[in-house]
Amino acid sequence: MKNKLKALREHKNLTQNELAEKSGLSLRTIQRIEAGGVFKGHTLKTIAQILEIDTQDLFFTENGRLNIERAKLINLSVLSGLIIPFGGIAIPLYLTFLTKDEKNKQLGKNIVSIQIILAAVLSVLLIASPFIQKTLSIKFPLFIIFLIAFICLKIGVTIINGISLNKTDDIYNKLKINLI
Repeated sequence: MKNKLKALREHKNLTQNELAEKSGLSLRTIQRIEAGGVFKGHTLKTIAQILEIDTQDLFFTENGRLNIERAKLINLSVLSGLIIPFGGIAIPLYLTFLTKDEKNKQLGKNIVSIQIILAAVLSVLLIASPFIQKTLSIKFPLFIIFLIAFICLKIGVTIINGISLNKTDDIYNKLKINLI
């Protein structure tokens, strides 16, 4: 199983020397691990603690890809908003902030940001629906159409992001700005 120490170290803006000093390990040990060497026990725990991640987050999965299972769980938890009011934001947000791995945390923040925008748009549409309904003299309650469209959109975005996470280790819908 290949490790991803170099990428995690660089993400924290640490040199090999700085990581060696902070962890109390030798520079040669850090170099050997980054070159693909095996590490476990005290070394594994020490490095994970310095990088503020779980020990399993130091490794790629068997197929050589990043471990993004947490991001998949965050994406799926968005559907809780169909049952619990604001659950589509609160539960994924909670799972995101419990995540220690930076890649999963960033993916989680993107997923929650999309849900915040969807909830804001729905809120505006629900507030505006009686006025639009009256202006257009529509007898059918317009807010039901907005709710059904929102539910379909929420499910669609979740499915598309889930497929993208499985194929590319990234979400399909990304925002230029992060709301969290």
